[in-house]
Amino acid sequence: MARTSSNNFMGMDVPNFMDFTKFADFTKFADFTKFSEQFKVPAVDTEALLDSQRKNIEAFSAANRIAFEGAQAVTQRQVEIMRQLMEESAEVVKHMTAAGKPEDKLAEQAELFKHTYEQSVANFRELAEMGAKSNGEAVEVLSRRVTEGLDELKSALKKVATTN
Repeated sequence: MARTSSNNFMGMDVPNFMDFTKFADFTKFADFTKFSEQFKVPAVDTEALLDSQRKNIEAFSAANRIAFEGAQAVTQRQVEIMRQLMEESAEVVKHMTAAGKPEDKLAEQAELFKHTYEQSVANFRELAEMGAKSNGEAVEVLSRRVTEGLDELKSALKKVATTN
């Protein structure tokens, strides 16, 4: 509970200035208007403010959706790569256990190692590109919204300047 004080600075009760119990119900816009008048805040277009916040939430939701779908696609591709690897491994084991000269088997193993390494690098590159693409798309959504938000702020400040 806020304590009572006679310590006023510029008309504000300093010790109780940040008593958030005073601001508990932000759903009442009339109270917000009183609040802004109390602190000499210029007229606020609450509709524009709410619209801007709605757009922010939509942008974050879209960015999260894009990031989630990207992560889901990467995971799905990892499962496909693992399935392919298991099938190839079974085929390699079958081939390597077949009869043949040790020299030929050694040459085959070297070629198999080379192929496996190249395929692994290609798979890692593909997964990295998929992640970078979805992250880039998500960042682009947020970047666009920040730019729009700054334009909205600039426009609102111009309106306030012209009304004063």
